[in-house]
Amino acid sequence: MSIFVDVEKNFGDFHLKVKFTTENEVLALLGASGSGKSMTLKCIAGIEKPDRGKIILDGVTLFDSEKHINLTPQERHTGLLFQNYALFPNMNVLENIEAGARREKNVEKRKELVNSIVYNFGLKDLLTHYPNQLSGGQQQRVALARILVSDPKVLLLDEPFSALDSHLRFRLEQEVREIIRQFAKPVILVSHDRDEVFRLSDKIAVMHKGEIETFGSKAEVFANPKTKQAALLTGCKNISPLEKINDNKVKATAWGIELELATPVDNAKYLGIRMHELTTSLGENSFACEVVEIIENPFSMTIMLKANPNAESFGLEVDKETWKSIESKQITISFPKEKISLLG
Repeated sequence: MSIFVDVEKNFGDFHLKVKFTTENEVLALLGASGSGKSMTLKCIAGIEKPDRGKIILDGVTLFDSEKHINLTPQERHTGLLFQNYALFPNMNVLENIEAGARREKNVEKRKELVNSIVYNFGLKDLLTHYPNQLSGGQQQRVALARILVSDPKVLLLDEPFSALDSHLRFRLEQEVREIIRQFAKPVILVSHDRDEVFRLSDKIAVMHKGEIETFGSKAEVFANPKTKQAALLTGCKNISPLEKINDNKVKATAWGIELELATPVDNAKYLGIRMHELTTSLGENSFACEVVEIIENPFSMTIMLKANPNAESFGLEVDKETWKSIESKQITISFPKEKISLLG
């Protein structure tokens, strides 16, 4: 099963223009607030109508501007989990789940579907509770149960953990990961959390200003984000503009150093390297650096360094034991060629 999306929608000062295909896998739309992630889900679900384009799910055209096709949300067989879960406040848990099963006209079969989903989600003891009597995690489970009892062809998750306290997120993320595995159909996850995206997704589409800037497997996107925005969103904090010296050598202008590259610079405007990928030993692209700030994290240390006193600092992240063994006001840092990302 697959879903193809190629749509545009103009909001005056904002223009959504996205195109992608995904199959029985988890595709994460990763981007900052206002990048068009949630609007993309709403277009797929039929809540928003694109100005032009096409959406095809499992061979069925949900939307086609040229052919004037625009199926209703009820006809699309999509399952959209809103950030606030959107449970019916005047219905108890059982009634909310039954509302999701309304497509099944056979009364006995509908009852079997509801009973099965109640059992699988561990909701038996909550059936008479109303949404305002449930915790955030319980509301999420009920909302997912209501969606999945309708047997959707695609699951759309809009920031599924944003309404939860941080101590609940990891446990509930495990539950959602198992639900996704059992679902075995296309899943599109919207998030701005790079760790959440990495743990849950198979592929990542990095969105910026309404467009997809980078698309690929999660390993590919994290290893080679391709753009400055994608690098920032995937957690790269050391980013500098560059000046080309030759095909395989550049000056990182923010840090005032020259670096040899593993690949030709081509049209790149920036370079980046993750803090944990710097090494504390002599090697290629080695520099004696001054320690300008030491920041203690719960399980690691961030060391801010300058290789040039008149330039900006960059960060090194090491575990606490490693820092204890090398702690000094000056240390030698190396930039491994293969770890340097060239960014547009």
